Amino acid sequence: MYLDLTEEQKLIQDTARDFAKNELEPVAAELDRGGDRGPLLANLKKLAELGFMGLNVKEQYGGSEAGVIAFSLAITEIARVCASTAVTVSVNNMVCEVIQAVGTEEQKMAYIPKICSGEYAAGGFGLTETCAGSDPSGMVTQAVKDGDFYILNGSKIFITSAPYAGVFVVWAVTDKDAPKGKGISCFLVEAGTPGLIIGKEEHKMGQHGSATNELIFDNCRVPASAMMGKLNDGFRIAVAELTGGRIGIGSLGLGLGLAAMDYATKYSNERVQFGQKISSFQALQWMIADGYTELEAARLLLMNAAWRKENGKSFAKEASMAKLFATESANKACYKAMQMLGGYGYTADYPIERFTRDARITSIYEGTSEVQRLIISREILRAIA
Repeated sequence: MYLDLTEEQKLIQDTARDFAKNELEPVAAELDRGGDRGPLLANLKKLAELGFMGLNVKEQYGGSEAGVIAFSLAITEIARVCASTAVTVSVNNMVCEVIQAVGTEEQKMAYIPKICSGEYAAGGFGLTETCAGSDPSGMVTQAVKDGDFYILNGSKIFITSAPYAGVFVVWAVTDKDAPKGKGISCFLVEAGTPGLIIGKEEHKMGQHGSATNELIFDNCRVPASAMMGKLNDGFRIAVAELTGGRIGIGSLGLGLGLAAMDYATKYSNERVQFGQKISSFQALQWMIADGYTELEAARLLLMNAAWRKENGKSFAKEASMAKLFATESANKACYKAMQMLGGYGYTADYPIERFTRDARITSIYEGTSEVQRLIISREILRAIA
């Protein structure tokens, strides 16, 4: 892997960094306090206009065609300021990529340009259910054929951007008698479709600016042409897209960890105790050294996974390694940063408290750390066998 960034990748990284500093930072703390999501939606539109909603999407569908490495760099820079915006951008890119990968030409042209351009503020990824989280093959939402239509009944939970998504990629059981994971299909469901109900919004520990809602399907009728890919082949599609999504969430975690360490390190060089800057104490120096070393290792793991995906190589193990290490390192970095600030780090007057809450979910969604370890060990054992 060639570690230097191309000029285009540097430009995207710099653009994301500048946008985050100038547009996201002034409203990030207010978004965290909840309430008006107007600033979030306005900034999502601006990010779309800059080309950040389809970084690994072909130009013919409105994407930037900049690649997976550029996507990872952009998510990291956005997350250094606002994780709520970063997760929305990550999911939007994932929705565009799944439609590009398995959709018909008509489906691609109908939906991808609307997400990439910002006409749709977001796209939704409808997979998780109450009893189907780490094991999505256990879903019970059903789609029953009715002439030229499918009727969906069931519910999904933890759906990012649900209230303002223009279209949802939804998985449902189409053959309840098939072996587990074999009778699932994938559908595109437009917002406003009768029978599609946006349910309650979750009150979360962090990432308050990003809406997370239940989706309810009550005799939701969609045309048969809304199916993506082959009948009963949806679970394979879901697994493939979650693998790519882990690069996005790992990058988000990296951004949060870097933000926390940057803030705490600068603080340690200004705060005076016992007559000297606290950065002169070995205890804090070791926190700084360990925190940045772990985050640099996370960055390299993410770049490796992104490079492999971008170059058409297998990347499931590498993406899980990167997601596992980056998100765990981010959580540790946030706790180190809070310790460096002492009591101030625990207060909402300083951003470390927000970074710490925002980072916690990164080791849970898009596959928990425990699931990543299962995937990594499975891939290693399969290679040995």
